Amino acid sequence: MEQPILYIVIPCYNEEKVLPITAPMFKEKIEALQSAGKIAAESRVLFVNDGSKDSTWEIIQALSSENAIYEGISLSRNRGHQNALLAGLMEAKELCDITISIDCDGQDDINAMDQMVDEYLNGAEIVYGVRNKRDTDTFFKRFTAQSYYKLLNKMGGEIIYNHADYRLVSSRVLKEFANFEEVNIFLRGMFPMVGFKSTCVYYERHERLAGESHYPMTKMLALAFDGITSLSIKPIRFITGMGVFFALLSLVFIVYALASFFTGNTVPGWSSNLIIVCLIGGIQLISLGVIGEYIGKIYLETKHRPKYIIGERTYEVNQTKE
Repeated sequence: MEQPILYIVIPCYNEEKVLPITAPMFKEKIEALQSAGKIAAESRVLFVNDGSKDSTWEIIQALSSENAIYEGISLSRNRGHQNALLAGLMEAKELCDITISIDCDGQDDINAMDQMVDEYLNGAEIVYGVRNKRDTDTFFKRFTAQSYYKLLNKMGGEIIYNHADYRLVSSRVLKEFANFEEVNIFLRGMFPMVGFKSTCVYYERHERLAGESHYPMTKMLALAFDGITSLSIKPIRFITGMGVFFALLSLVFIVYALASFFTGNTVPGWSSNLIIVCLIGGIQLISLGVIGEYIGKIYLETKHRPKYIIGERTYEVNQTKE
């Protein structure tokens, strides 16, 4: 097998503090893999600026002008981590044989890339980076994350346990993945749908090297809910089942109420009526909210809006690509 061209795809949002630290690490890893004869000389580090408000894009431009191993694209506005990552992967698919997506904060073990490339050379088209433990997380984050993975799998989402977005994907897979046209994307749950031979590489996750996390609890919950509603319709089926259950339960209460009326055992039931009304009303509102979420996603899908727009490319300025 010829040496594959590797593109390391790195989404960036307000990463001016950590980028000068991690960029040389990615460059050294590319050079080490080249020296080991595992990847081709044309391999690159591709940064994706997701509409950063700080000097992230200026840093990427400076890196690109200093060394041809760095390349960058800048989205026209902030589109979110998943869309930024997708933009980088779609940009790279025609330029390389394999991509490795990774965040730029230095938390994912960069040395796991060696084993990922080895697995590709052994025939794997997708190699998932999987955390072997979550010691750096708080108990709450660890418990909620692990519960979420289990819940999503039970909901029908085919997702790799303890895997985020650190993965190797071949250009062959990316070209097929480009046929997935939905606007609401959850990449870690969508790539298993493509198929092809896959495997996992296990690594230890570290603390962030600099800067602050851009995934507070609210964003994590939003991503989790997007994952469930983008990959599964089981929440709607659960609502249907719950509706059938309460319909049958109401029949029991109707029979009980009629029996009590005809036997003369009826008494004023203000408290019980209030509890039942509140319970049913709450369930109805939750059910409408879940159904509304799906309708909202249908609304967005029917518009066929682009998931991202690339505003600038460093290699257009540097003329490193035709």
